[in-house]
Parts: sequence; C-alpha cells; structure tokens
Amino acid sequence: MAEVTETQLPGVGVRHDFATKDGSRIGVLWHRSGRRELLLYDRDDPDACRAVIVLDPDDTRTLAELLGSSQVTEALGAVQQQVHGLAIDWVTVRSGAPVEGVSLGDSAIRTRTGASIVAVIRDGATVPSPPPDFVLAADDVTVAVGTPEGLEKLFELLEQV
Repeated sequence: MAEVTETQLPGVGVRHDFATKDGSRIGVLWHRSGRRELLLYDRDDPDACRAVIVLDPDDTRTLAELLGSSQVTEALGAVQQQVHGLAIDWVTVRSGAPVEGVSLGDSAIRTRTGASIVAVIRDGATVPSPPPDFVLAADDVTVAVGTPEGLEKLFELLEQV
C-alpha cells in the first residue's frame, strides 16, 4: 500500500497525498467547511495541480463506493470471516427515530438489540468507541457489530420513524 502524507493547512483544512505505483501523485484536500477536492498533480512540477475536482458529500460517498472499501472495512471483513456468527453493518440514524437525541447509554441499544455500536460517522468525521454519553443525531452512520439477528433489530430501531 502507498504511503500517505498528511499536511495541515492552517485556516484551510488537511491535505492527504500519495504516489501511485506508476508515479502519479494524487491528493485529497478536506476543507474545514466539509468540502473536499480531489487533486491530480503535474508530473513535472510536484507543487502544481493538473486538475482539481470539487466533491460534495454525495460525490465523495459515490467515489468511495466505486473505488472499493477502506482499510478499516477490509480489516473488519477479515475479522468477520474468521469469527463465525459475527456480522458488521453500517446503519444510518433516520430523522425521527426513537433514539435520535438520546445518548448511547440511555438508549440501551446493546441490551435491546444485541448489537454494539463501535463507531459513529458524523459529518465525515469518525468517532471510534463512542462513550455512553454520546448522543445520536439524525444522519449519523453507526458502525455496529453483532449477530445478523441483532443487526436486524438495530436496523429496525435506527431506521424506524
């Protein structure tokens, strides 16, 4: 896997760059506003961009899906294959769901469903191992682990309105 370089850009955001196997340089600029830009650098001038493509959140998700799963997804998939009966899924909290605005502890999700929320993705940022006082919000994407039955119960709880 290619080495990724992270550069903090004060007042702008964070840029991640890497070189492809054929020597092309690609970057992703995450603006503090949430906007992302895909950067393709010039081969002759490593500080110049040949192309900049602005991506909105839907574009970003679509591109991620087309390119395949992340390292985390691949690692979790490997674990899932090794542990019989373990399943993992990403479930979105729908607006109006009974757990919207409720902390993980107060929601008793694990007790009610048998599934554990191991991370929450909110506005493009990941909260790993959210604490019991973490409050779920509409459009949060939960990363949950449990039995297939437990995940189905979680899906019903988070997706119902």
